[in-house]
Amino acid sequence: MKVFVLGAGTWGTALSGVLIENNHEIILWHLDKSIVDSMLKTRVHPNLNNYLMPAEIEITNSLEKISECDVLLITVPSQFVRAVLKRIPPIRENALIVFGSKGIENQTLMTMSEVVKDVLDLSDERIIALSGPSHAEEVIKSLPTAVVSASTSIESARQIQILFNTSGFRVYSSDDILGVQLGGAIKNIIAIAAGICDGIGYGHNTMAALITRGLAEITRLGISLGGRKDTFFGLSGLGDLVVTAGSKLSRNRFVGENIGRGKSLNEILGNMDMVAEGVKTAQSVHDLIKKTEIEMPISEQIYQVLFHDKDAKSAINELMTRLPIEEKI
Repeated sequence: MKVFVLGAGTWGTALSGVLIENNHEIILWHLDKSIVDSMLKTRVHPNLNNYLMPAEIEITNSLEKISECDVLLITVPSQFVRAVLKRIPPIRENALIVFGSKGIENQTLMTMSEVVKDVLDLSDERIIALSGPSHAEEVIKSLPTAVVSASTSIESARQIQILFNTSGFRVYSSDDILGVQLGGAIKNIIAIAAGICDGIGYGHNTMAALITRGLAEITRLGISLGGRKDTFFGLSGLGDLVVTAGSKLSRNRFVGENIGRGKSLNEILGNMDMVAEGVKTAQSVHDLIKKTEIEMPISEQIYQVLFHDKDAKSAINELMTRLPIEEKI
């Protein structure tokens, strides 16, 4: 199949490599022509220095060939998905739209599938989410990785499952696209919290409690919005939470770790050349908490730390000294 990858960040580049393994025709797009020119010359991504991109991957900053493709794979940061989709030419009739972007749009509070449908006016069965515990840095090394392909149409999810499945990249299928998206987005907030705890110097007990209660929050909000409980205990929920909260490769954890060490959010983001999706997602989830009245104390404290300069230790103390309650989701 012919696949147009909209976003030549580390994730888009890694997924292009997976697709090349299956002998698909890949066009990889980046907005910045200077970065495209550099990658064409060196076949090296600026943030994946040890990975030589296969010669078969076409790299471009032109959107023209989208109209020729069977699949459009979206990997730009979630808050830019709408703006980028508004720029693209008409897509091929019956082409499938797959997105690996993980976030909830600010202001509209739409998931990425809702943004895609809103901009491109497509039927639900043509829209598929690809999510799960999958650092690009490990995918490019073909280290065993498992993710989930989800759509309201299980047939569409299975098509994408087959498209990506390799000996090093195992894909499961699901028809709970909403739950898969919510798990993949909200866990980034908990990963920021995990980084804060490490930055302060807390231990394994703290991390275990955070991941467990963080998953409870993700599940609670996810079910209230229409996701299925079992989805949040799968790859796009628990799986993605464990890897993002625990790995030094995680950008969201990196942000939290530096906050825990006393740095300001502006200082941290100003020195990053990649996007930590959890920062913007924390804003969206804060608004969803107000809208749904779902109790999410960890997520709410992270919002206060990120956007209202709340002291991180004070936030954790408030979490620890809340009234004792029954353990439940």
